[in-house]
Amino acid sequence: MNRKIFPIMIALLIVRCHTVCSQAPRDTLYLTLKQALEIALSESPTIRIADQEIEKREYAKKGTYASLFPQIDVDGSYQRTIKKRTMYLGIPGMEGGLKMDRNNAYSAGVTAVMPVISVPLWKSLQISAHDVELSIEKARSSRIEMTDQVKCAFYGVLLAQDALNVFNRAYDNAVFNYNEIERKYRQGLLAEYDLIRANVSVKNAEPNVYDAENTLVLAHWQLKALLGLNLESNVACVGSLSDFENALAGDYLQTDLTLHNNSDLKQIDIQHQQLRKTKQMQIAQYYPALGIQFNYQWTSSSDNFKFRDYKWAPYSTAALSLKIPIFSGGKRYADVKKTQLTIHQLTDQRLDAERKLNVAAKQYNDRMTTCIKQYQAASAGVKQAMKSYDITMKRYETGEGTMLDINDAQLSLTQAQLNMNQSVYNYLVAKSGLEKTLGNTPE
Repeated sequence: MNRKIFPIMIALLIVRCHTVCSQAPRDTLYLTLKQALEIALSESPTIRIADQEIEKREYAKKGTYASLFPQIDVDGSYQRTIKKRTMYLGIPGMEGGLKMDRNNAYSAGVTAVMPVISVPLWKSLQISAHDVELSIEKARSSRIEMTDQVKCAFYGVLLAQDALNVFNRAYDNAVFNYNEIERKYRQGLLAEYDLIRANVSVKNAEPNVYDAENTLVLAHWQLKALLGLNLESNVACVGSLSDFENALAGDYLQTDLTLHNNSDLKQIDIQHQQLRKTKQMQIAQYYPALGIQFNYQWTSSSDNFKFRDYKWAPYSTAALSLKIPIFSGGKRYADVKKTQLTIHQLTDQRLDAERKLNVAAKQYNDRMTTCIKQYQAASAGVKQAMKSYDITMKRYETGEGTMLDINDAQLSLTQAQLNMNQSVYNYLVAKSGLEKTLGNTPE
């Protein structure tokens, strides 16, 4: 082989390999609805933040309980005397006074303080427990909200896929009809008008396919953003909207519209309990408080730094302290009244929220009812439209129909299929919204 040709062949081989590798399809992640929910609930930053908030509240609760135990501290101090104190005794011959202090003074000891009776402290422990409970409920609310968003995004992908399939079938039918008409036109069996109409039908079907493809790409982006996936990754949703058709009536009949699991109402109830405990804690500020303190100290002083010669003098004390609130300028009274008004406000807020949630639940329920009726009508319409399209094609083949009849039949069939898919999608979205309103916890 010619030595000059060999490097050229190697270069061409490298370019060929690079082209093949670049055209090779990337790995595709196939997701069911359950898998999508699992990824979202485990990888979402919102969910992680909510879980971390629970952990923070747990530590805060432990910190509050620590106030019940003795607080033990070790302290030490060194004091250097700059100018000593002078004591005058009034004794003849000692008019200059007597110097009192030494140059160096040391002290070290242990102090223990513990509350014996402190009603505000006991109430604050109960408030901390409600803080943890509220954080847990907020985390559950985040999961419910994320579940609703992922379901709607997943259903949106399925709707876009089914719409693309419908428009592809319409386009394939238009192309097939065009090819058949072109063949008959070349044989002299049909007029040029029919060929032009068939070509127009193909051109009209193409934009719908492109628009459906773009809608599917956008739906995939939205789903991947919720799942925390790279927007450039390949994701395919398993299934279609037809997989949920059989469950429509069964789901609707089992719907319960009670709001006892609604997360918003539960959070308001927990906040109401917190405010009640806060009011009790503020009232407890009027009560006496009793504490105990123990102190053990060592002291020593000297004019030099010969530590071996120091004489340490230990002493200890134990004390009970009683604090009786008398007057605070009306601050405690004002705090109690302010909390009481906040409780009344929260009660009215809960009543208003419950009314709005009841309306929302009934709206979702009515929408599901409407979607079932729309699906039933659209399903019957699809059957009739398919039958009409087949009859129209037969009439056209026998010369009794026109190209306009075929276009009308194809348009009716496409619209009926889109209506059926849209009714299933609307039902699933309404059902997901109802589950979020009712507070159904994701599995």
